[in-house]
Amino acid sequence: MEQEKQSKFIEKLKQFFNRSNQIEDSFTLASPYEESKDTNSLNTNQLQENQKIFEAKEIFSSLTVTIEYLKVKYNAMINSDIILREFTLSARNRQYKALLFFIDGMVDSQLINNNVLQALMLRNRANIFDGDQNQIVSEAKTNNITVRRVKKFDLENYVFDCLLPQNNVKKVTDFDSAFRSVNMGNCLLFVDTLALAFDIDVKGFKQREVNTPNNEVIIKGPQEAFVENIRTNTSQLRRTVNNENLVIESIDVGKISKTKCAICYMKNIANDDLVAEVKYRLNNLEIDSLLSSGELEQLIEESHKYSVPQIISTERPDKSSKYLYSGRVVVLVNGNPYALIMPATFFDFISSPEDTNLKFQFANFVKFLRLLSIFITLFLPGLYVAIATFHQELLQTELLFSILASRENVPFPIIFEILIMEISFELIREAGLRVPSPIGPTIGIVGALVLGQAAVSAGIVSPILIIIVAITGIASFSIPDFSFGFHLRILRFVFILLGYIAGFFGIALGMFVYLCVLFSLNSFGVPYMVPYGPVTNLNHGGYFVEPTWKREKRPDFLNTKKEISQEHISMKWKYK
Repeated sequence: MEQEKQSKFIEKLKQFFNRSNQIEDSFTLASPYEESKDTNSLNTNQLQENQKIFEAKEIFSSLTVTIEYLKVKYNAMINSDIILREFTLSARNRQYKALLFFIDGMVDSQLINNNVLQALMLRNRANIFDGDQNQIVSEAKTNNITVRRVKKFDLENYVFDCLLPQNNVKKVTDFDSAFRSVNMGNCLLFVDTLALAFDIDVKGFKQREVNTPNNEVIIKGPQEAFVENIRTNTSQLRRTVNNENLVIESIDVGKISKTKCAICYMKNIANDDLVAEVKYRLNNLEIDSLLSSGELEQLIEESHKYSVPQIISTERPDKSSKYLYSGRVVVLVNGNPYALIMPATFFDFISSPEDTNLKFQFANFVKFLRLLSIFITLFLPGLYVAIATFHQELLQTELLFSILASRENVPFPIIFEILIMEISFELIREAGLRVPSPIGPTIGIVGALVLGQAAVSAGIVSPILIIIVAITGIASFSIPDFSFGFHLRILRFVFILLGYIAGFFGIALGMFVYLCVLFSLNSFGVPYMVPYGPVTNLNHGGYFVEPTWKREKRPDFLNTKKEISQEHISMKWKYK
């Protein structure tokens, strides 16, 4: 009986809560101009007209419609930094409704008050003339006869020519250009009855000041670095190059972000095909946003299969200017303090901006040390593993006995031992970069000492392995370019595994494959290993530095318009 009562009670609950007719519910958000089913306030023609307004591209002549459109596009009811300042503009004793539109925090309020609002709202000599008075455009005297060319009053030209004292004012007729300017820190002036907007440059947002380079430190040379503002960076290039042939073209990248990129080159030096190729790649990027030069570098480089860098990245204006004079192209990205230089060769990544500032004897000695550091970074751990595993006969008996005695208490194979230390060294290096700067170097030094000593005392690794890893790490720090140094750090593990698997044969095979990859790469049409593969004029573009008075020609693999960079006899005070 109790079960029957329970079943009846459950059936009644089902009948009470279940609907007999199952209706599928659908919920959609109505568009701002969708016609309501309950009211007939908007007819079909009004709906179509409002839909056109919502998708408008050209600026409206009606100020009321413009204000509503701006409020919808910028969510003015939600965003607290969107300012729509309505006021009355005085021109020739006539009054017009006007609107000033800008983003608070990105403009200079003093410029807006003094150079825009005060000039447009207050009575002055520019706006109290009679409205019927014509404007004299030009005046000339011929045979005591004065010829004047006058033009009737035009509100658009009158505001642009007479009422806006700001130095940088443009006219825009479409909303895309207007929104792009506002997002960059300008303000827009809309005047009733005019189907355009005045784009006024009043940028005033805070930005980082020009400071010394952080990653490309040199002793003898300029101490300025790029910043995040693209106009500051282009001005630094202008000041360093100091020539009217420097061309700086602007391209917007990203459908949503519309990030400004500046393509810089010397018009009378750079190869036109190289410039056209850079423009083609930047103009054919179908992406939503671009936030840094590192992203752009990955989007325009030739091959993505290998970790070797193919575009130079620098934060130094003097280095960029030197490459501009040699015929290369520099790309700046707004919001990033690094410039991209193309094309790039293998030997550009192991050269420092300081090389040209030193005497050629000093520079060549340092360049030789860099080549040695590259060899140590790539091959020293792998050679140690190969010798300890396969080629013990290459070592002297005393040294071999010393290595065997140091590894007597180590319970792990040599490959496990060296991988532990190499990975630990990379972890310490990464931790030193991520922790706060005052304690970063301390953690790196103390961590390496404590970890190495503890590992040797515990019998996990041998003392000679600590020396090998330390020398390899020091050598990797001497490589000037960060990206190329990172590439060598990754490749080092490949040669360690090859040395453990096949000894010297494995390392030689890996080196052969690596050289084949390098010689097969191109950077914007230039072979990666020039001037040594293919062989070109080594005296003008080789790895080692020539004396300053012998740098007569630009690198021939760039095919520049001007091959000669200086006269054959440059020191005419000495050789007449």
